[in-house]
Amino acid sequence: MSSSALFRLGKNVSVSAMTRCHTPLLAATRAQFSAVATEQESSKPRRRKRLDPIIVTESAAIRIKELLAGDSAAGALGIRLGVKRRGCNGLSYTLNYAFEKPEKDEEMEAHGVKVFIEPMALFNVVGTTMDWEESELASEFTFKNPNAKGECGCGESFNV
Repeated sequence: MSSSALFRLGKNVSVSAMTRCHTPLLAATRAQFSAVATEQESSKPRRRKRLDPIIVTESAAIRIKELLAGDSAAGALGIRLGVKRRGCNGLSYTLNYAFEKPEKDEEMEAHGVKVFIEPMALFNVVGTTMDWEESELASEFTFKNPNAKGECGCGESFNV
């Protein structure tokens, strides 16, 4: 009796009872599916591509490259982004030169610039867009953070 007939009759059949069936058709089907599964496993990577925690615009990357080319940044690998408790609204962004790869920092590269993100800052900056803006009054890095619940009037600090 075939397994489909057993299910139609409403009888409970264990998997081990079905696998003991040695019909040539079942054995060939099992071998075909296992070969396809093995082929699919070897051809497709199981991990998804990791997304960058922040977005660095092209203008920000150009400015970072200019800063890294300066004398004070000689030997720097990139920049290190962090947050500190200060300002009138709780947290403020920090940017420093990274002269060595910090062990636990999240590393990313955008437009040819390496950015290291401090582990304690990662939760606060995920999804943030970092940009460089120049106006008649100021030239500064700006951060558009979708996680920020509020910002101070001057834009120097934020809270999450």
